Amino acid sequence: MSNVLTTDHPAWQAYEDGTRARAVRTASGIWTVYHDRYGLHMLCVDGTEDVKPQFLATDPAHLPLAAPAALRQGLAELGVTQRLANPWLWDAITTAILRQVVRADQARKLYRAWCSTYGTTVEGPQGELAVVPVPDAVLDLPDEQFAAVGAKFHRTALLAAAEEYRRHQRDWEHMNASTLAVALTRIPRIGPWTAAAAAADFTGDFSVYPHDDLAVRTWAAKIAPAYPWPSKKDTAFGPLWTGWAGPDRTALHTLTLATLTWGAHAR
Repeated sequence: MSNVLTTDHPAWQAYEDGTRARAVRTASGIWTVYHDRYGLHMLCVDGTEDVKPQFLATDPAHLPLAAPAALRQGLAELGVTQRLANPWLWDAITTAILRQVVRADQARKLYRAWCSTYGTTVEGPQGELAVVPVPDAVLDLPDEQFAAVGAKFHRTALLAAAEEYRRHQRDWEHMNASTLAVALTRIPRIGPWTAAAAAADFTGDFSVYPHDDLAVRTWAAKIAPAYPWPSKKDTAFGPLWTGWAGPDRTALHTLTLATLTWGAHAR
């Protein structure tokens, strides 16, 4: 198994000794997952062990050959990486909503405040970890409690998503990434970016991720600084990025997820 873990999701907590840990809810219970110098560890702390968290490997051998050599070389140095496929679609939707209109570091703080204040807290290897509040709990929150943790802007999207999730959860969970990304845009205040980010997180298929995302652009420019990247306002980045992979969805997934991993990982 690879020793490089993707830590793009804001649930991953980092500790001084290099350990990374998060709590996740699967269909059967809540697990703590942590990664240290001895590798990966998973422990069911609530519910049953019937449904385990799954890790998906990404191999740089599948990078598109048309991508710039410096970018391919930088990503290949990571080797085979692994990412926890988010086992709870509701968390993936919540995470994508809380990323709307805020910087990555703000989104991380907001997500953690949201989970620790209103979600379910469990004991991790080095302190408390929390998962997001269930949809019913979100629907029961008074307006001022959204504002109390800095989620006033996100309130209407979270409420709409909680209502729709209760109706469509079973259908959504069995869709492939592309179909799910379209289905989620039917939620009020969920646009294509949010829907695609949630679908990629849940399915583990980053061929549907919003490829012109600021994180992708930022890390790509740091990996291959000599390449003439389009400016941040230039809409040419998305077509350029997807064009290197062409119709090969595995190549596009690998290029995108490896780039996100380069910017957020633990060894």
